[in-house]
Amino acid sequence: MADADDKKFFRRAAPGTAPGTLVVPPGAPFPKITVIAYGPDDLSETEIAGPDEIAPLLKKWPMLWINVDGLGSTDIIAGLGNIFGLHILALEDVVNLHQRPKTEQYKDYIYIALQMAHWRSERLETEQISIFVGKNFVLTFQEDVGDCFNPVRTRLKMAKSRRDRFMHPDYLAYTILDAVIDEYFPILEKFGDRLDALEEEVVAKPERSFVSDTHQLKRELQEMRHGLWPMREMINAFSTATILVGEETRPYLRDCHDHVIQALDMLETYRERASGLIDIYLSSISAHMNEIMKVLTIIATIFMPLSFIASLYGMNFDRSSPWNMPELGWRYGYLYSLGLMVISILVMLHYFRRKGWLAPNRPDEDKK
Repeated sequence: MADADDKKFFRRAAPGTAPGTLVVPPGAPFPKITVIAYGPDDLSETEIAGPDEIAPLLKKWPMLWINVDGLGSTDIIAGLGNIFGLHILALEDVVNLHQRPKTEQYKDYIYIALQMAHWRSERLETEQISIFVGKNFVLTFQEDVGDCFNPVRTRLKMAKSRRDRFMHPDYLAYTILDAVIDEYFPILEKFGDRLDALEEEVVAKPERSFVSDTHQLKRELQEMRHGLWPMREMINAFSTATILVGEETRPYLRDCHDHVIQALDMLETYRERASGLIDIYLSSISAHMNEIMKVLTIIATIFMPLSFIASLYGMNFDRSSPWNMPELGWRYGYLYSLGLMVISILVMLHYFRRKGWLAPNRPDEDKK
C-alpha cells in the first residue's frame, strides 16, 4: 500500500486538467473484481476478468455486490461506470484518494466515500473506500487487497432467512459502513495501550526517543480524526437520502452514527492525553534534573567546610607567636584535622536528613 502521506498530498492531475479526467494513483495494483450475486434462495461468489462479464449477472441475479480491489486501470473503472451509468465526476473521486468522507446523491444511485483504517506493522494505515448504491447493486472500490468485510460476506452466505434484508441495497451498504466503523475500535484500543506505555515510560525513565514516539502517535491520531470526524455528516446525508434508503434501514444508520460518536469521544480523549504527554515529559525531566542538582549541591556543600579546614591548616605559619596555630607542632594535629572534617560531614548529613533533603522524590516539608 502506498504511504499515507503520498496518498493525501500527491496531486494526480496537473492544475487545469479537465474535470472528470481519470488518473490512477501511482503504484496502484491492477483491479481484482469479485462479484457476490444472490437472491432470496441462492448465492454465487465469483471472480471476473472485466466489466463485460457483469451484464449477464445483472440479468440472472436480482442483487449484486461488486467489489474492486485495486485502482490501477482506468479502462476497468470507466467500463464499470458505463455499465452502471455512473457520473464521470464520481469516478474521478474514486481515483482521487484525498476525498473527505461524504455522501452524494445522483438520480439513480448514491455515492459514498470514506476512510477505512488498518493496523499494520504497529502503526495506523488508511485507505479510501468508494461505495456506489443502486437499485439492484452495490459497487465498492478499494485501493488494495485486504479489508474488514469478511463478517459481511459471512452473513450473506448464512441461511436464507437471514438474507432477506440484504435484498435491499441500502441495508447491504449499511453493513459495509458498519464494518468499516467497527474496525476503528480495536485500533483505538491499540492507541490506548500505546498511551499507557508512554505514560509509564515518561514517569519511570524518560528517554530522548520519547518525543519522536509521542509526535508519531499524535500524527496518527490526527490522521484518524480526519477520517472519523466527517463520517457523522456522511451517515446523516445517507440516512436522509430521498432515494434507495428505506425506513427499515434508517434506525440501523442511526446506530452507525452513534458508533461514530463513540469512536470520536475515545479519539478526543486520547488526543488530549497525547498532548499532555509532552508536558509530563518536561516535568519529569525537570524533576530528574532537580534531583541531580540536589545531589551535586549536597556534595559541594559537604566539601565546603572540608576545604575551609584544609586551607586553614595549610597556611603554614611558624610558631614564633602563640597565636600561630599551636596544632601544627602537636603530635595529634593531623588526626585532629581529619576528625574535625569527619565531624563536620556527620553534622551536615544529620542536618540535611532532618530537613528531608536526603530523601529522593519525597515532597516532605522542611522542618523548622
